[in-house]
Amino acid sequence: MRITPMEIHQQQFKTRLLGYDTAGVDQFLEQVADELERIHKQNHELKEELARTRSALNEMRQREAMLKETLLTTQRMTEDIKANARKEAEVMIADAEIKAEAILRSAEDRRVQLIGEIQEVKRQKISFESSLRALVESHMRLLDLEVVQVRHETRDDRLLQENLPLEKTDSGPER
Repeated sequence: MRITPMEIHQQQFKTRLLGYDTAGVDQFLEQVADELERIHKQNHELKEELARTRSALNEMRQREAMLKETLLTTQRMTEDIKANARKEAEVMIADAEIKAEAILRSAEDRRVQLIGEIQEVKRQKISFESSLRALVESHMRLLDLEVVQVRHETRDDRLLQENLPLEKTDSGPER
């Protein structure tokens, strides 16, 4: 049986000649003592449970703080990694652009060199053609002169082939 504080205040003992009924008072005191013991145990259990709950709460708060710190650290590290990756990418792009410019300059220099070589070969071709044309024309003129000389020589050759008056023919003795 549970006793509330109000029941304790309202409890009235029967009186006898010499005072209250001791058995009733003893029984009531026993009930009060039992109830107080039960309340004391319950109070002690609740205090222990409260202490465990507070301890668990403190542990959870510490874990939460550690998790927050870990998350912040991770976030900072992620941002640092991203920043470093961006910087590395920018450096790589800059290097690639420099190399590309060098390749383009080299290719342009080679193109200019090849154009110069082609122009030189064309000049040499023109010079060779001019020289060949001049040589051919010169030979043609020589051939034309030879034809004219051959025509002139044919008359002279006849004269040369004719016997000179001083010379004897094959029929006579030689000198």
